[in-house]
Amino acid sequence: MPHVYVSTVIHAPIDRVWELIGDFNSLPAWHPLVADCIIEGNLPSGLIGCVRAISVKDDGGTIREQLVTLSHQERLCRYAILDGPMAVRNYLATMWLLPVTTSNHTFAQWEANFDAEPADRQEMMELVTSIFRDGFASVEKQLGRPSPA
Repeated sequence: MPHVYVSTVIHAPIDRVWELIGDFNSLPAWHPLVADCIIEGNLPSGLIGCVRAISVKDDGGTIREQLVTLSHQERLCRYAILDGPMAVRNYLATMWLLPVTTSNHTFAQWEANFDAEPADRQEMMELVTSIFRDGFASVEKQLGRPSPA
């Protein structure tokens, strides 16, 4: 079973980072690959079991994901992919944040386990890794320290 893990330090306080990414429907506000995101059935975005339909930019299709766990206290979100264009099955991802107490920054982690055909495994691992890295880089750009001129 392929496993992807990406971590980084975001140079912003954990409360600011969670405010941006902690809503299951907030992807368009922070992920550069997401054009739109809608919670199906007009359910609350924090309701366990709700499904978000993500429209991917550049005609990347639609991915449907179901919220499995959401903890504002632990700053943790776990979701499963129900269907979409990616060649994965049994996809379960977890994103969680921890405070870096010595600097008031955020340690961000995102991981996924999934099944894929042997011919697709490496490509899917690289794709998921890039999705996670791009998302964290965008959060850092929005909330973190300014880039050097």
